[in-house]
Amino acid sequence: MPQGQPHGKKLVIVESPTKMKSIQGYLGDDYEVLSSVGHIRDLASKKDIPADKKASYGKYSIDVDNDFDPYYVVNERKTKTVAELKRAVKDADEVLLATDEDREGEAIAWHLLEVLKPKVPVKRMVFHEITKDAIRAAAENTRELDLALVDAQETRRVLDRLYGWDVSPVLWRKVGSGREGAALSAGRVQSAATRMVVQRERERMAFVAASYWDVEATAVKAADSFATRLARVDGAPLARGTDFDDLGQLKKAVLVLSEDEARQLAAAIEAAAEASVSNLESKPGTRSPKAPFTTSTLQQEAGRKLSMSAKHAMSVAQRLYEKGFITYMRTDSTALSSQAVTAARQQAVALYGEKAVPLNPRVYRNNSKNAQEAHEAIRPSGEDFRTPASVTSELDRDEHRMYDLIWKRTIASQMSDAKYETTTVTLSVDAGGRAAEFTASGTVYTFKGFLEAYEEGRDEKRGDSDKADDQSLPVLAVGDRLAIRDVESKGHSTTPKPRYTEASLVKALEEKGIGRPSTFASIIDVILDRGYVTKRGQALVPSWLAFSVVRLLEEHFADLVDYDFTAALEDDLDAIARGEQQRGEWLRSFYFGSDEQVGLRNIVENLGEIDARELNATRISDTTTLRFGKYGPYLDVVDAEQPDAEPRRVNIPDDLAPDELTPARAQELIDAPVAGNRVLGENPENNRLVVVKDGRFGPYVEETIPEEPVAVDEATGEVIEAPKKRGPKKEVAPKPRTASLFKSMSVETIDLDTALQLLDLPRTVGTDPESGEAITAQNGRYGPYLKRGTDSRSLDTEAQIFDITLEQALAIYALPKYGARRASSALAEFDNDPVSGKPIRVRDGRFGAYVTDGETNVTIPRGQTVADITYEVAVQMLADKRAKGPAPKRTPARRAAPAKTTAAKTTAAKTTAAKTTAAKTTAAAKTTATKSPAAKTTAAKTTATKTTAAKKAPVVKAPAKKAPVAEAAAQK
Repeated sequence: MPQGQPHGKKLVIVESPTKMKSIQGYLGDDYEVLSSVGHIRDLASKKDIPADKKASYGKYSIDVDNDFDPYYVVNERKTKTVAELKRAVKDADEVLLATDEDREGEAIAWHLLEVLKPKVPVKRMVFHEITKDAIRAAAENTRELDLALVDAQETRRVLDRLYGWDVSPVLWRKVGSGREGAALSAGRVQSAATRMVVQRERERMAFVAASYWDVEATAVKAADSFATRLARVDGAPLARGTDFDDLGQLKKAVLVLSEDEARQLAAAIEAAAEASVSNLESKPGTRSPKAPFTTSTLQQEAGRKLSMSAKHAMSVAQRLYEKGFITYMRTDSTALSSQAVTAARQQAVALYGEKAVPLNPRVYRNNSKNAQEAHEAIRPSGEDFRTPASVTSELDRDEHRMYDLIWKRTIASQMSDAKYETTTVTLSVDAGGRAAEFTASGTVYTFKGFLEAYEEGRDEKRGDSDKADDQSLPVLAVGDRLAIRDVESKGHSTTPKPRYTEASLVKALEEKGIGRPSTFASIIDVILDRGYVTKRGQALVPSWLAFSVVRLLEEHFADLVDYDFTAALEDDLDAIARGEQQRGEWLRSFYFGSDEQVGLRNIVENLGEIDARELNATRISDTTTLRFGKYGPYLDVVDAEQPDAEPRRVNIPDDLAPDELTPARAQELIDAPVAGNRVLGENPENNRLVVVKDGRFGPYVEETIPEEPVAVDEATGEVIEAPKKRGPKKEVAPKPRTASLFKSMSVETIDLDTALQLLDLPRTVGTDPESGEAITAQNGRYGPYLKRGTDSRSLDTEAQIFDITLEQALAIYALPKYGARRASSALAEFDNDPVSGKPIRVRDGRFGAYVTDGETNVTIPRGQTVADITYEVAVQMLADKRAKGPAPKRTPARRAAPAKTTAAKTTAAKTTAAKTTAAKTTAAAKTTATKSPAAKTTAAKTTATKTTAAKKAPVVKAPAKKAPVAEAAAQK
């Protein structure tokens, strides 16, 4: 550096604002630490692609004919962030890209490099924990950007866009919409996960229960007693639940007792009242601790022990990592560093004594060959682990529970095996001439070892009810005589496989190699959000919508939801990350087809006819079919005596799981008296009857219109037909007024007054004194709301529709739209915004969650959740929205149909001068250079300064109303 030139700082760019303060403090004044707040750009939406690019990129924002080149644009919310980063780059003498060390983090670093185009040296800074020593070591030991990881992440993004945008529209056309009108979607991992949940429900639906009986008793020796269970009669083993298959048939030769036989045997045993010890068997055993947490096992254990969803668990773990309490939480590795092993062993010895650890440290083999997860297991950070008790004041409740779990698992992973001895005793009883043998087992731990610190939870399994509880047995010897008491015959039924929970689904996905642990939480969140799955307690119950979606995918996209094919895709993506496969070649094979696979494009173009009616139908019995329609599932019941007549439709209770809709249950619903068609009374204003009905689309009230009286011949009693009138057509008969019941109402309890209120909706609350417009209260698709002209505002409850006054309505309209009028309904609350001075809150609005300070509202972008929003993120979002300014108002000129003449539709007519937001639409503002194959060479990966800018030119959206952007583009 020339003499006299000021020495710039090193610029460190991280993903999360939460990390900024800690890392800045660890690195000191020679560094400036800024945040990108996640991704700064992504694949463009169709509206953001310039006209001259639409031919190539218009369908997917990907040029499938040009090596699957993606078209990226900078997120509108990140323009200010990018500008700030560019300013900092100019003042820096070196840039350290310190995003997370996984595929996504590597891709974010590459996008930053492409957009910022620094002219100073650029290095990749990686760390696995946010501690002073780790951060300083990372700053001193940098590396080059790993383009293989970037390729793998980009391939994944392109693959998901191609898959989703080709398959999802088929679902829209043939299945419909999801919960509350949400658009359906298909995805590489989400579709396979949905299929797994549906397949488990199908198994439960096909399951045939089998019944079997046994006998239980209590054996007594002196003052000691223990529970026993009948195991054999005359040498034949008694049937257990595991001896039956899913169709209720025996899998092996065992004795199945009937109820009468079991009762007779129990009576004979009780009469004998005594048993002798015929056999004693003791076996020693050991149990070894589980490996430290990976992302997958952490999600599973958090679900079992802490009742956290996968999404919640990852959010809490993310906070612990960013606060510096644990190592990076997205990993497939079970390895611990030598420092961590030492720390765990020392802490185990300090807490449980010298024998608590084995002679040599434990080493866990990592089965993952995934290039992106090449770091440590999840553990407490630092070289000396802080105990959970010492950090209580620094963490919230969920963070502390999670830290305690991780700490215990890590300590236990380096502790000694637990040692135990299991004793099994056999008791013989003469039961009225039949030889009955009872068994009982007891386990005694002679050395608890790692169990002193931690024991892994377990998922529910079939056959658990057949296992005897652990108990302590007294000292026994062969030949001892014991009293037999409390003899009882018990009946049992076999049970189907348990439904998946989030924990067991994560485990199953990992075992099948579908998806990656870092994506499991978001995948489960998607299938819940789409309405494919609902939760009943911890169990995941598929909806009939999911059945229709999976049936369509299985019948017409079989390869795409095949478990082995989906797992092979993950292996291929890992191979790209390791540099063993080429991105473009692999995508061509997937999309266009090859000798190994048909190709997505060929599948979509040759779908053939899809019968939507049959697709959405499930046969329940010979006369009953479940159908899934626009408004949900219902039963289509055919009259066996009149098969050509219109089928009867029967609603299904919302809480009825698919495996519970047996033919017998369906018949109960068919035979049940109709709850509706109950006369509530007469409307006093017009004397018309008001009836409550239960229709196909839900319960509603109807004001009936009386039929016109007919003339009757008094002599014959026959109806006299009125003569046909000539003249104008008969007026259309008026339709009766109807109104749906609120969610809080039922057909059994609604009364006449409430029904009349419903029929009179929308209710006029009053007139706005300023505008003169009427304000009405009504119910809609998204819940209760007020309406004044075209301006609508949500209400908190349905009851407000009837109760709200004009003053209250005007007070709501005086607040910002979807603003802070519901303090108690905030999803999250933060300190005051530094600009407005008002408290920042996260709220749930009509179109999703949003951040607001009462003056400015910002919708949380797709891909981010409420849990991801910190104070720093919220402040940045609000600042970006203010900088962007209000959206330009639409002019009514577009509605003037006569103005749209053929002559007016010329290319010249669409000039940037004609638009006030020209800076956003010019090609110069969004340029994407095609990838140069030469840019991706081994040399490019090893050079000290990053030279991959030729791979893709950055696509930066120019801020609105800033003309210099075009000027800057011209200079480039």
